[in-house]
Amino acid sequence: MVASSLRFPQADFGNGWQPLDLPTTPLFGTDGIRSRAGELLTAPLALQVGFWAGQIMRQQQPGAIVIGQDSRNSSPMIAAALSAGLTSAGLEVWDMGLCPTAAVAYMAADVNTAGGIMISASHNPPADNGIKFFGANGTKLEKVIQGQIEQALRQGSCAGAFSPGNQWGKTYQRPELVERYVDFLHQPFPTQAHLSGMRIVLDLAWGAAAGVAQKVFEATGAEVIVIHGRADGNRINVNCGSTHLAPLQAAVSEHNADIGFAFDGDADRVMAVDSQGRVVDGDYILYFWGQTLKQQGQLPDDTIISTVMANLGFERAWENLGGTLVRTQVGDQYVNAEMIARGAMLGGEQSGHILCHHYSLTGDGILTALHLADWLKRADCCLPDLLDQSFAPYPQRLKNIRVESREARLQWEGCEPLQQAIMKAESAMGEQGRVLVRASGTEPLIRVMVEAADAALVDHWTDALAEVVSMHLAS
Repeated sequence: MVASSLRFPQADFGNGWQPLDLPTTPLFGTDGIRSRAGELLTAPLALQVGFWAGQIMRQQQPGAIVIGQDSRNSSPMIAAALSAGLTSAGLEVWDMGLCPTAAVAYMAADVNTAGGIMISASHNPPADNGIKFFGANGTKLEKVIQGQIEQALRQGSCAGAFSPGNQWGKTYQRPELVERYVDFLHQPFPTQAHLSGMRIVLDLAWGAAAGVAQKVFEATGAEVIVIHGRADGNRINVNCGSTHLAPLQAAVSEHNADIGFAFDGDADRVMAVDSQGRVVDGDYILYFWGQTLKQQGQLPDDTIISTVMANLGFERAWENLGGTLVRTQVGDQYVNAEMIARGAMLGGEQSGHILCHHYSLTGDGILTALHLADWLKRADCCLPDLLDQSFAPYPQRLKNIRVESREARLQWEGCEPLQQAIMKAESAMGEQGRVLVRASGTEPLIRVMVEAADAALVDHWTDALAEVVSMHLAS
């Protein structure tokens, strides 16, 4: 947990707040607080998170808090509890309702606010949910401030929180703010109809993009086909969206489309497929967007920031163009921090979470898709040909092993049999391959990734390492 100079009295629950049964491991993962709704993530937790976040965030920057949510059935419950906590801390809440995560980040920075909160579990299944925080500048809340919120939850007293002498805040429904975000999405492009003549398929994953993406793309003049296009909390991300591309590939083929885009539940990431069904992931998007910015002289030091998951084929192809690829831990907050530290303007993740500081300080799947489609239209060439001319990715395989124990996941590095197996795999592959094992910061998973020039080695060592994880951590 982050150390700070904050001091809180011992918890006193005499005013009606119930004590929280918190895990000993940190609450904040790589993208806020996330769990199955009703387990760790309950209304009492959200209430107290709202109260303490309000108390701490207002010290950084006074103003209202902008809240948005995806389509999950638990999102309204969490929004209500968060709002109650925030208003009890004396803050005004602007509730945007259903909207992409990027809309919350944009509004937090565009108007004089104390920050923003998005209620979403991103690409996770419907039963999960999460609370993501943004600062007043529209970027993910700094780790030190997250640590202060968690410290307050564990040590602080809520006595007096509902005292009649307190300055109460109010909650206002502000769905019109989503339209301001829609206007922002069109700003980078010279004409409203810049995609005229293109046929585009959108998979909205039954999620937060449902209220925005179709009308945004139709306004560009493109012919738009939509699948999974309603907000549906029972089906969000289920066999669709950016983590399940088969429906998009089928739709692109059926409609003879130029390109297809699939978003995740909160639309902060996007994956694309070409007319042949080939996947255009974040590595390809960074490569293409990087080329464009490099040619325009808008890519400082020709540097792209990515993560340890970035494919070696992408890295070597970018280096052959004279560029530099810098890797960080997995998570857009790490990518963004490195971009700021180096003055870089483009970064992102293989999963389709892309950040371009020329346009936004946070990942925005819809904005990324608009730029990729615009680039394709101006290239006056079909996407399959452009993919053929880019790079050949190294064989890479990612296997997820479900590990229910939070402690086992976060302490996996202490598992001696797994460490020995990793060393054996690395020794066997030498410089021809690499291994990455990590605990997911958003799901109850241990992720095993192996990449090598030889696909047979990839399959062998991925399966071998996954078996060790299952035997020693998942049981």
